[in-house]
Amino acid sequence: MPTYAHVTGWGMAVPERIMTNSDLAKIVDTTDEWIVSRTGIHERRIAGEKETTASLATKAAFRALDRTDLHPHDIDMVIVATATPEHLFPATACLVQDAIGAINAGAFDLSAACSGFIYGVSLASEAIRGGAIRNAVVIGAETLSRFINWDDRGTCILFGDGAGAFVLQASERPGGVLASVMRSDGSGGSLLSIPAGGSRRPATAETVSKKQHYIQMNGREVFRFATKVMADATRQVAEKAKLRIEDLSIIIPHQANRRIIEAAARGLDLPMDRFFVNLERYGNTSSASIPMAAFEAVEAGRIAPGDRVVMVGFGAGLTWGAMAIEWVAPERKISPAKRQQRRLQARMAGLRSIYRRLVRWIEGLLFGARVPGDEDDWA
Repeated sequence: MPTYAHVTGWGMAVPERIMTNSDLAKIVDTTDEWIVSRTGIHERRIAGEKETTASLATKAAFRALDRTDLHPHDIDMVIVATATPEHLFPATACLVQDAIGAINAGAFDLSAACSGFIYGVSLASEAIRGGAIRNAVVIGAETLSRFINWDDRGTCILFGDGAGAFVLQASERPGGVLASVMRSDGSGGSLLSIPAGGSRRPATAETVSKKQHYIQMNGREVFRFATKVMADATRQVAEKAKLRIEDLSIIIPHQANRRIIEAAARGLDLPMDRFFVNLERYGNTSSASIPMAAFEAVEAGRIAPGDRVVMVGFGAGLTWGAMAIEWVAPERKISPAKRQQRRLQARMAGLRSIYRRLVRWIEGLLFGARVPGDEDDWA
């Protein structure tokens, strides 16, 4: 019997700090009217000193797991889609895997910028349908505020921080992830990038002084690219899923710019009320924007079992993609006792992580650090 990949849990997390357009106008030459008229954004969330990509991803993952009947030990794979990882390595996903107590899971990061969440869900659903895994947590998480040039009004007005997560589970019930489309065009890589910090331009005094570790964007060209691929990818994934555009209950677009979403609606000949938009409160949160919007759409009653949903996005790379889902996830009412049990499990996972780090530290003190080059180090 075929195996299907269903979305059974959804969660999101955002920083507490809200930065309004009026707040931005105090630090850069802009106004609330200028920002709203060009983007539709009114405010965004900004990570505090102790908030990171991993911490936001962990909170979103726990909230998604809270809606399922899964224990963290049941998770086979953790994927974190992010353009702003905790480190070059280790993967942010490994830190999240440890924090949520998914001791039986593999974990890796996925870098496809704002399209990353669609890529991650696609890969996880294919692994579930192929029988390699049964349960996965896929997270889109970003702290873009750490990579913004606050003197550049063309970019600093756009981005915010946050995380969203899905739990995917294997089921014999038809539905779930129906089809996906993933595309890229690396010839446009320079249109949206962080030029320095990688192996091509390692950090130097020069790269720092030239502000090459911040987001740089050719807004006009990215806008032109986005308005085309959003409608095209939606049509392609609907056709692949054997759906007509009019069959779609709702479209969850990447929350980059309201004018881009409006252009996609015109290109598909659909009313704007068929699209879910929440960018006015969060701005562009890159890989987190689609799962955050999906979470709020479900909570608002805009997505219900039986609905045909398309999620579509674009980003640096250039990358773009779309996914069609038949939403058949049953509503689960978690009892207060079970919710309390989950919270206790979360605290225990954190304590186990601290214990393992403490053991490694003590072993280092007792036995000393081994020096690479010893006979058995590279066997």
